[in-house]
Amino acid sequence: MDTGAIRRRLAVGLALLTASGLLAVAAPAQAQAAAPTRCEGRKVKTYPFSTGTLYVYKRGGYVCAITKAKDPGRKQWMMVSVQARRANPVVDAWHYRHQAGPVTVHAGQRCVWVKGRVGRGSVSKGWILC
Repeated sequence: MDTGAIRRRLAVGLALLTASGLLAVAAPAQAQAAAPTRCEGRKVKTYPFSTGTLYVYKRGGYVCAITKAKDPGRKQWMMVSVQARRANPVVDAWHYRHQAGPVTVHAGQRCVWVKGRVGRGSVSKGWILC
């Protein structure tokens, strides 16, 4: 094999290695951007309040909740929380444009407490799904 052929093969190998490295770095960002925006299962409760709506879903022993804004588009403080009895709550709270959540807990047959907030409006339901 002549020197030119070796250089070409090395250049192709280096280009493939560089491209695969770039894809490996870009893949986690794409995976993070593709976070779920909805809950799995069937909708079991809907709690409207002045500035939004809290949706509760159930699938098997899991309970999932999302808080959606009544007026989406502008960033505002939103929060959704699900707590199984005798467990810590799972909370998603930040300045969002459309919704907070989904948050999911394994409740089994236990009751859950759900909360939602959009701006100044909020809803908090006592122990449900018992």
